[in-house]
Amino acid sequence: MEEKRILCYGDSNTWGYISGSDHQRYNKKERWPRILQSLLEENYEIIEEGLNSRTLISNDPRPGKEGKNGSEYLIPCLDTHDPIDLVILMLGTNELKFNYNKTPEGIGEILEEYFVKKILNRKSQFTGKYPKLLIVTPPLVNEFADERTSIKYKDASEKSKKLNEIYEEVAKRNNCYFISNDKLEVGIDGVHLTKESHKILAEILKEKIEDIFR
Repeated sequence: MEEKRILCYGDSNTWGYISGSDHQRYNKKERWPRILQSLLEENYEIIEEGLNSRTLISNDPRPGKEGKNGSEYLIPCLDTHDPIDLVILMLGTNELKFNYNKTPEGIGEILEEYFVKKILNRKSQFTGKYPKLLIVTPPLVNEFADERTSIKYKDASEKSKKLNEIYEEVAKRNNCYFISNDKLEVGIDGVHLTKESHKILAEILKEKIEDIFR
């Protein structure tokens, strides 16, 4: 089989942020994109593109947090790694932050307009093909995990529960692939995946990817 190039575009849960840590990262044997690479055959190339605090379209107002707007970097990223056979997109958690004031429905609309349609319509300059897209719903936020999370993610728990249905509808409308967050759990900070969930996600994705390219 010809090598398939897969781009993993996401936030800190793709980067591998260790729940409850001070910006520490799971190592290459622990975070899901690298686990996924080890599970797949050698004719797959997994490209990690996770960024802490990456949003869909919001600009992070904190000093030193420039460049977090995921929509602004999407096209340059797609072109940088061209050709791409599949994009795994797992974004939306940071838009749930209280100061961004987004509804679940609004997040779904943004995902569809600024990401899904752009990815599906970005033709490779080299192969003339369009990438396939697999949407993964981010894990449920537990805003009550600690005091800091309860402030930053006020009302996010209920909002994040609605994203599975919304993201699945977006995927169906645009003929994309979809994976829910049903088996994913966050750690002590209520936002970031546990080490076990990184492994679980990689295993789920392996099966899905092999089915996509069967």
